[in-house]
Amino acid sequence: MNLALNIVAMKTIVRKEMVRVLRIWIQTVVPPAITMTLYFIIFGNLIGRRIGTMDGFDYMQYIAPGLIMMSVITNSYGNVVSSFFGAKFGRHLEEMLVAPMSNATIIIGHVAGGVLRGVLVGLLVTIIALFFTKLEVRHPFITISIVLLSSVVFALAGFINAVFAKKFDDISIVPTFVLTPLTYLGGVFYSISLLPEFWQRVSLANPILYMVNAFRYGILGTSDISIEIAYAILLVFVVVLFLACLQLMNRGIGIRE
Repeated sequence: MNLALNIVAMKTIVRKEMVRVLRIWIQTVVPPAITMTLYFIIFGNLIGRRIGTMDGFDYMQYIAPGLIMMSVITNSYGNVVSSFFGAKFGRHLEEMLVAPMSNATIIIGHVAGGVLRGVLVGLLVTIIALFFTKLEVRHPFITISIVLLSSVVFALAGFINAVFAKKFDDISIVPTFVLTPLTYLGGVFYSISLLPEFWQRVSLANPILYMVNAFRYGILGTSDISIEIAYAILLVFVVVLFLACLQLMNRGIGIRE
């Protein structure tokens, strides 16, 4: 297919996604900002006073990177799953399928939209966090790259969820029963060094643990896991999930049925 046409198509999809996010900002941007503010007040301010410090940092400062990453993950995922399923439900996905653009372009366009929303909300939550604690980015490259890779991973996961979803209830099953538990058990509010050895090993099977800790390392310079392993896991997930999305699109699963 013509490369220029695919670039134009991808830009169009990304623009559509951003217009959608900004048009309904009361639903896409405000709720996570309010939710994270409550987390900072309740967990960071009220409970944090009793906890004191963790890994040598004030508790509010320690959980801030985890809360920022949590907002990036959930919004990247939520944007793609709702947008792509909406395209299926509204029957305008067919227009993209018959247009002169590749399936990869459709995937990349929607994923880019999810990443942009995740980063936008992440920046907003970071600004909110600065009202409660002091954050200094120790490793800018690690901080930015981990955010982008993590948002890509969950945007791709959201795409897969949308492909298999048959009704609106289906797009909330994975966030409720998989994403939320993994996020809360991913070291957002604690260091896994506090857990018994058995549960530390179990925690290492949670991919969100590596994202949260790598991002925390980028900001605070402390982590429970190896940064190299975190990058390796993220890159593997990006490749595997993208190929899975492409295979689903090529076979028409959940789309041409």
